[in-house]
Amino acid sequence: MHRALLVLIVALAAFRADAPEPNPPSTPLWPNGAPGALGKDDKDIPSLILYPAPADKANGAAVVVCPGGGYAGLAMEHEGHQVARWLNGLGATAAILKYRLGPKYHHPIELGDAQRALRTLRAKASEFKIDTKKIGILGFSAGGHLASTAATHFDAGKADDSDPIERVSCRPDYLIAIYPVITLSGPYAHGGSRNNLLGKDADPKLIEFLCNDKQVTKETPPSFLAHTSEDTGVPPENSVLFYLACQKNRVPAELHIYEKGKHGLGLGNAKVAFADWPNRCEAWLRVRGVLPAAKEKGDVE
Repeated sequence: MHRALLVLIVALAAFRADAPEPNPPSTPLWPNGAPGALGKDDKDIPSLILYPAPADKANGAAVVVCPGGGYAGLAMEHEGHQVARWLNGLGATAAILKYRLGPKYHHPIELGDAQRALRTLRAKASEFKIDTKKIGILGFSAGGHLASTAATHFDAGKADDSDPIERVSCRPDYLIAIYPVITLSGPYAHGGSRNNLLGKDADPKLIEFLCNDKQVTKETPPSFLAHTSEDTGVPPENSVLFYLACQKNRVPAELHIYEKGKHGLGLGNAKVAFADWPNRCEAWLRVRGVLPAAKEKGDVE
């Protein structure tokens, strides 16, 4: 009897040791209420879920993570928490953005939430122990549209604003867009994302304004894009359009299109080569100087 109890206690201890760490709590982007809020429910409160970089790996990099979901939902686990843990493994701080969604909220609310997230990291850089010049944004699918919107529609901050967070720039230092929605018009548009973001009868000029391949300038930050040829949800031409716009404007950019893989894979899985994109992205971040340069064979620790 005593032996059975001991076995049970050991098994419970092992189970607890293997249990995943709980997800961090979220913090409102505007403690006193978000501008344009249409209620006081959780979905009306944009927030950040902060994953600080482990102290023994921290290198000052920080990334705002925008999960996808067609601007109607948020794929928080495989395009949020899993991605934040991957970034922590690289020594980067991750901040998952819980942005407001359509059809209740339309542009510019979503962009304002993303800009506020970038400003928050930059304004609180010393508190979060991050480098103000290594703050990027990463997005998947519709979250990729939001991230690319933040990378093409930004400002230097309002120097005279009473809120110190609003005084700093919301320009990301780099963009990572994974199977992103880029265009909202033409044969490659994702109609669901467009309708949720803008409404079904949006002004054509506003649609054009948010076709982000058409908004790239020489000021657009360096960009990394990954997609698959099999993606029928958001065609790979979206990433191609943005990459070509970067080329035209001499913005440093890297594009990977993998043959196999359906839409929405997140970090990927071992069944398809798309799972290699995090490695390619890590290498790109090291080349760009966001992460420390990789140690070469024979380097002394």
